[in-house]
Amino acid sequence: MALFELIIGLLLLGAVFALWAERIGAPYPALLALAGAALALLPGAPRVMLEPNLALALFVAPVLLDAAYDASPRDLRRNLAPVINLAILTVLLTTGAVALVARWLTPGMGWAAALALGAIVAPPDASAASAVLRRLRPPHRLRVILEGESLFNDATALLVYRIAVAAAMTGVVSRWSIAPTLVLTCGGAVLLGYGCARLYLWLTARISDIAISVLLQFVGTFSVWLLAERLNLSAIITMIAYAMTLARRVPGRVDARHRIASYAVWEVAVFVLNVLAFVLIGLQLRAIVARAHAADWHAYLECALAVCATVVLVRFAWIFGYFGIRRLLLRSHLGRPPVLPNARAALVVCWSGMRGIVTLAAAVALPDGSASEAFPYRDLIVLCAFSVVLTTLVLQGLTLGPLMRRVGLKDDGTVEREQLLARAATARAALSVLDEAPDDASFRILRLPYQTRLRSWDDSPALDAATSAAPAPRRTARVRPPAAVSVSASDRLAELQLRVVAAQRQCLMQLRARGIIGDDAFHALEEEIDLFELAADARIRPAPEDVRSLLR
Repeated sequence: MALFELIIGLLLLGAVFALWAERIGAPYPALLALAGAALALLPGAPRVMLEPNLALALFVAPVLLDAAYDASPRDLRRNLAPVINLAILTVLLTTGAVALVARWLTPGMGWAAALALGAIVAPPDASAASAVLRRLRPPHRLRVILEGESLFNDATALLVYRIAVAAAMTGVVSRWSIAPTLVLTCGGAVLLGYGCARLYLWLTARISDIAISVLLQFVGTFSVWLLAERLNLSAIITMIAYAMTLARRVPGRVDARHRIASYAVWEVAVFVLNVLAFVLIGLQLRAIVARAHAADWHAYLECALAVCATVVLVRFAWIFGYFGIRRLLLRSHLGRPPVLPNARAALVVCWSGMRGIVTLAAAVALPDGSASEAFPYRDLIVLCAFSVVLTTLVLQGLTLGPLMRRVGLKDDGTVEREQLLARAATARAALSVLDEAPDDASFRILRLPYQTRLRSWDDSPALDAATSAAPAPRRTARVRPPAAVSVSASDRLAELQLRVVAAQRQCLMQLRARGIIGDDAFHALEEEIDLFELAADARIRPAPEDVRSLLR
């Protein structure tokens, strides 16, 4: 009962802090990190121990799937060089620098433990930065780079983390086996993620109950993560491949009711997991406080402060160094100043390196003192990890908004232009269906909003390029009203609306598949079409198989 009361209290605390963070324009993980630290230091605070092997699966898998599902492969390909720079090179440099600092301040710490510490604190969590960036509307490319970094830097860091932990616990690691292991781990993870996604879609194709469908989404997510761990593959890369495969195939198989319910549940679940992760892991500090001797605290705090400074300074040094060297090389090659992101954008990228849930979960996942063989310097590593998360979230998270306003980076309108183009293209697809309808007053009314969308795009080359190569919408199945009810004008109107929805959705998926729009514009239009589908579906409730036939 005490644990249940604690969880309820933590969720209430998280809700209050999230509302407060929204008012002051700060990312709510920053306030949650402060709350976790405060609770850990309060007299009489409960001591909560998390199972090490549970931390990564419970806290990282759903959050990662939610982020990867919304990622845009087209935009990631266009910004591949900066994403690789941040997700791989910056992480490796930070890992090595932190290991050197830890070894210098704590000579008794072995290289394996020091590299494990570096890998834990190296990957930034751009979800906190994205919460601020979405509100301030920066250039689209900047958002894509930061969100792409948050997806793939975890994979880099956790691969180093696995090797370092294995070396620290066994004392044996073969340098000749590292490269083949990385290739097998990453390549096998991609294949596993793709295969699991196709298997999940096949197994759940005939499930129409919303509650069971959403439940199976969570079961599938945790199952894929655990399977990757059992096969010694990269669970991060497996989950990214799994989510991106689903994102390309699910929209054409799911109706609006299932999708809206699923999105709402996932949004709440991700929020709950963030609350529990930051606060529960903060409570882990009580065990460290109880075990540490007074003489150790000076060394512990010195190391924690040095690690915090290292992760911030290395990111600044590498990003600005890379930016300057690339400009110099391109200038000498082209003979003129190159078109590159300016120093203001580089400054924002540097200041967006906030650590978060992956750092916390990886630290707690280290074998604890109750195990037969505790991880060396585990308490120091957990303290350093929490200090880095707390420092970066509070210092950078609370000042990122003012910095964005100071440097004056503005939204370039990329997503809005793609949304307008997609609205016009889907309107043309809708009108192609409505042209087959009888020339009745009620049916003519349906054409008005779509004709309005097209007025400003009639002579646009972009719209012609977007729709000319697209195949004509397939004829959709007619919806059968219930046998006991006669076919009324309202039923015919609702049936026509559902056919219009099917044509628009097919056109929207073609636009994304051909790279004309990205996933941000796709999801915005998908929501609009879903709302239109619900309005029609409220008047005529077809059988589930009829809805699926419309959306195929």
